Amino acid sequence: MGRLFGTDGVRGLANADLTAELALDLAVAAAHVLGDVGSFGPAKGRRPVAVVGRDTRASGEFLEAAVVAGLASAGADVVRVGVLPTPAVAFLTAVLDADLGVMLSASHNPMPDNGIKLLARGGHKLADDVEDAIEERLREGWARPTGADVGRVSDHREGAELYVSHLLSTLPNRLDGLTVVVDCANGAASLVGPDALRRAGATVIEIHASPDGLNINEACGSTHLGDLIDAVMAHGADAGVAFDGDADRCLAVDGLGNVVDGDHVLAVLGLAMRERGALTHNTVVATVMANLGFKIALEAAALTVVETGVGDRYVLEAMREGGYVLGGEQSGHVIMADHATTGDGVLTALHLLARIAETGRSLADLAGVVVKLPQVLLNVRGVDKGRIASEPALLAALADADAELGTTGRVLLRPSGTEPVVRVMVEAASAEQARAVAERLAEVVRLTLA
Repeated sequence: MGRLFGTDGVRGLANADLTAELALDLAVAAAHVLGDVGSFGPAKGRRPVAVVGRDTRASGEFLEAAVVAGLASAGADVVRVGVLPTPAVAFLTAVLDADLGVMLSASHNPMPDNGIKLLARGGHKLADDVEDAIEERLREGWARPTGADVGRVSDHREGAELYVSHLLSTLPNRLDGLTVVVDCANGAASLVGPDALRRAGATVIEIHASPDGLNINEACGSTHLGDLIDAVMAHGADAGVAFDGDADRCLAVDGLGNVVDGDHVLAVLGLAMRERGALTHNTVVATVMANLGFKIALEAAALTVVETGVGDRYVLEAMREGGYVLGGEQSGHVIMADHATTGDGVLTALHLLARIAETGRSLADLAGVVVKLPQVLLNVRGVDKGRIASEPALLAALADADAELGTTGRVLLRPSGTEPVVRVMVEAASAEQARAVAERLAEVVRLTLA
């Protein structure tokens, strides 16, 4: 059996891969590790407390019941906060002084999937060694508490208000005068997202904000921007913002209908924060997938870019190690460490829109600081991705591609962390050159790693 935890918790097809039994067992193990006396737990003598939230998937209902049962049976008091974004659960884990948080969501994945994201005290994502400790204790024998020692379960109905109030308190200025379309992906931010934007002063037009348990991420949200683009153009809005199912990411659309991705957002926020003296070490953290145009733009503005592997957990690690306050991914995961412990789509939207209101400039103008190089990404399936760094023919082809592109482009070849594929990414001065180099490399991958 492989490692249970992936790059963002435990995820799979609900009631097939991710069953009620697994959810219960995982909750028990998490309570033992994160809520136990010792390195990861509270002071001796206090019963551990767990915050549990979920997105709008139908399967979240039975998985929540299983997780709550597991935690309480292990002796943890459970605070249910209901349907809220992942960053809201992280925030409430800290505010309520809980020992752990649990978010039931598969983020941007289709509705049939679900996942369990575990958070440590303070609302932080777990380190690898803590995940390993939890996995090791799955289905182990344990002394079950009885009587007054079993955990108690309560509902916390003020979580949404606490979270939105916190978001609004972070803003440098209001959004008065802006008209914004918000695509909530029929997900966890369907209530708090529009509410936060309205209370910040914007005129808000909602789309895909009517979750029914089955329509989360269905042709909407940050992975399907077509409806958002159409709505922005139809209403003549200043901008549009789109969340994913658990609202830990945000992509945007400018008033001309152009997509504004995580690279653009990081650049806009980084320059704004530098202007206010709030950007630690004048540094932004991004992954190796960030477009070369993003790096060129920030370097031209005298900002430093620190690169990490793909995944917001690696961005977070680099931010903590260097004391940096802004980082993120092209996909729209943006982490503002002064205000949140995870990527937060609603927070990102608020601050991006605040920059528009503050400067009086359009989003197209602000995002135009980043001139993207044409990028082609190909996925090669059915190959042995473990040999990617050891095949001479492949290494030679990579060297040839680097020599051809020179300083006007780049190549990135990497095994996927979530799928059985090798990803071939090429950026070049023209789309034609990027496509040609990418297809040539993909063919070498097929031949050498078959």
